[in-house]
Amino acid sequence: MPKILFQHLQDALLDKDPRRKCDSVELIFARWGKGQLVRDTGFPTLPIDTPGKPELPRLVDPRQLSRRTTSSREGRISLLHAFAHIEFNAINIALDAAYRFRQMPDQFVSDWLLVACEEAKHFNLLSEYLCDQGSFYGELDAHAGLWDMVCKTRHDALHRMALVPRVMEARGLDVTPGMIKRFTDIGDHRAVDILQVIYRDEVGHVRIGNHWYQYLCRQRGLNPIDTFRELVDIYLKGKLRGPFNWQARLEAGFEAAELKAMEQGLARQ
Repeated sequence: MPKILFQHLQDALLDKDPRRKCDSVELIFARWGKGQLVRDTGFPTLPIDTPGKPELPRLVDPRQLSRRTTSSREGRISLLHAFAHIEFNAINIALDAAYRFRQMPDQFVSDWLLVACEEAKHFNLLSEYLCDQGSFYGELDAHAGLWDMVCKTRHDALHRMALVPRVMEARGLDVTPGMIKRFTDIGDHRAVDILQVIYRDEVGHVRIGNHWYQYLCRQRGLNPIDTFRELVDIYLKGKLRGPFNWQARLEAGFEAAELKAMEQGLARQ
């Protein structure tokens, strides 16, 4: 008898053990693809203000975090620890999308379970790198900014798609090529390989976010560019961070007209 998808998603979201969470994500994705899980919309939806996480890392104000650099071993570990923290959060963010927005089509679930699996892969690659460098995920402080936006947008799938994949994840498309170059320059080929995997997959993740954002705008008869600008004003006080990686963002589903409008907005900040 098929089991309830949302129970499994909730259990994975609340699991505090990173390795077990990653294993659960892969199992849920496989079972969903085989039709072994069903969507029971009567299953209660928890707010989940805090998803499951290990006791470490300690979460602090972003301003308390030290500046990260590739010029020292400690700096490189700090940089990739920050990436690992982003990827761990991204697992929970993708799971939450599949868990929370139950009015969306089955393909929405499939897409975000795929994203969760790829984020788990990224986290495992980074975690193994840290361990091989004599460190571990949780050794350094991190911040909770990513999940804060998830909580703020949990009432509306359109808001979530606009603010998380199209702003927060898309920012990774802008900055990761520079990180790849920095690790290339110091000859850390393993780090380069990991970051290239992440960069390639994140283009697809942002494309998924763009697809469902456009889907919801069409469904509600909204202008995507105007709506995005309004949501950025509401949630981010009108501020976006640039410059933008046009090539990657176009590949990820942004329109040239929208990117131009976004850049004009940056000029006015």
